[in-house]
Amino acid sequence: MTQIFDDPANFADEALDGFVAANRQYVSRVDGGVVRATASPRGQVAVVVGGGSGHYPAFAGLVGAGLAAGSACGNMFASPAAGQVYRVAKAAHNGGGVLLSYGNYAGDVLHFGQAQVRLNAEGIETRTVLVTDDIASAPADQLDKRRGIAGDLTVFKIAGAAAEEGRDLDEVERLAILANARTRSLGVAFDGCTLPGAPEPLFHVPAGLMALGLGIHGEPGISEHPMPTASELAELLVSRLLEDRPENPGTRVVPIVNGLGTVKYDELFLLFGKVEKLLTAAGLTVVEPECGELVTSLDMSGLSLTLLWLDDELERLWAAPADTPAFRKGAVARRARREVNAAADRLDTDSEQPTAAAATLGRHAVSAIAAVRDVVVEHEQELGRLDAIAGDGDHGIGMRRGVEAADTAARATEAADGGASVRRILAAAGEAWSEKAGGTSGALWGTAVIAAGAALGNRECYTGQDAAAAVEAFAAAIIELGKAELGDKTMVDALLPFRDAFTAAISDGAPLDRALAVAAAAAGAAADETAGLRPLKGRARPLAEKSLGHPDPGAVSFGLIVERLGRHIDAEFIGQGAKA
Repeated sequence: MTQIFDDPANFADEALDGFVAANRQYVSRVDGGVVRATASPRGQVAVVVGGGSGHYPAFAGLVGAGLAAGSACGNMFASPAAGQVYRVAKAAHNGGGVLLSYGNYAGDVLHFGQAQVRLNAEGIETRTVLVTDDIASAPADQLDKRRGIAGDLTVFKIAGAAAEEGRDLDEVERLAILANARTRSLGVAFDGCTLPGAPEPLFHVPAGLMALGLGIHGEPGISEHPMPTASELAELLVSRLLEDRPENPGTRVVPIVNGLGTVKYDELFLLFGKVEKLLTAAGLTVVEPECGELVTSLDMSGLSLTLLWLDDELERLWAAPADTPAFRKGAVARRARREVNAAADRLDTDSEQPTAAAATLGRHAVSAIAAVRDVVVEHEQELGRLDAIAGDGDHGIGMRRGVEAADTAARATEAADGGASVRRILAAAGEAWSEKAGGTSGALWGTAVIAAGAALGNRECYTGQDAAAAVEAFAAAIIELGKAELGDKTMVDALLPFRDAFTAAISDGAPLDRALAVAAAAAGAAADETAGLRPLKGRARPLAEKSLGHPDPGAVSFGLIVERLGRHIDAEFIGQGAKA
């Protein structure tokens, strides 16, 4: 259980600050993560990795010569926000372009993808290579749907070594893609991990059993099996991975036995010895293996086995020197320190002069965000428990972090100039939500709130049709960014019924408070109905059977929020906004 902290909400940031203090010869702190503290040749590709905190030494511990140039560090088990990724990549960029690499999780894909668009728009050529090594998360004919676990290390190491050799961005990308295509992993858990401040682990494995195919974000395994002996466990892991070999694998392989938090080194070494014998018996040559804690999950009791199938090019790059806080290989020449530009580039919320109507609506927006904050805080634990059934259990805490940051930003924006337009207030709130929440929900809610504000703009007056346009913009942003459809068991399953009911009611001449009440009822009913669906998106997808019978947490939180807004926004509120 994670016990050393002051405020659980600050755990990730304070741990990162301490990590930098302990490793200042390797890394420098920037807004959003860390970058190398030492200089690299001008024109070298910057390999920028990242993900949620709680996985040390991934991701910040792999920043250094011969490996990553920077790491974007999100909250506990939550993707870093797009702004964090952007700022880390901007600080790490050295004139040769940026390669982003991270595990294939929905929140990371959304946030890193947004950052990539922004970097490319500014003339910093940026590419992405997703890590998809986990064989338990999708079948062999759906490699693009697999998630990334301990195979992060092999892809990051190959990309970093290629960059260190002076390869250009095309080559670094090609070799990272090749390393990912030739990496396979499978994990097991004996019990779950506990988020800082949480009273219980995210899941328990029944006594005498072992969960197979767990994720690294606290997701339970996809199946449970009687607890094996060490020899039986080695046979299970090796046989499953050998059945999933890549095309033309060859006979030279890097095995990595990775502890997830509480399985100690003596146990890992014991298991590795049995794995090595099985690989040798299968006619394979073991090359420069690793055994230890490399991609963890807080205090999870579990481990994984990764195989990287080598060719001559990959073998040279895997063996190349590296010097980072947590991964060292060979000898790296001492390097001078570099100056790091840690300045933050944030979304421009310009100081436009608000109209009277937009300022009035802005004040109401601040009040409405406070109401959303209250309902999220009230249901945080419930949402976390619901998310833990087939996910990582962070939906409640992520939503709270996001909406509390949005509330603070909205209030500050309104107070700064004695009033601000609804567009400006929602832009500030949305960016703060995305920054602090991280994860899928942070990206979706942050982007959608900004889109709703942009639709409302800075007008001379507002009508119900403007509210309908804002709801349309909110929904369009969610759909465009998340790529989800009705029936995928996501927030969209509650959002679209809400949108349709709301716009229909407004078109029929209903006042806004009545339209909200009708639409909120539709959203709540639709959220309940997601219990009968199997998830087709996100981390819950590999655990579809566990999810059956339980509603989607994103749909539930959306339903709760709009129901509270429907009660908050009464006829007097609407009248003031419309007449202003």
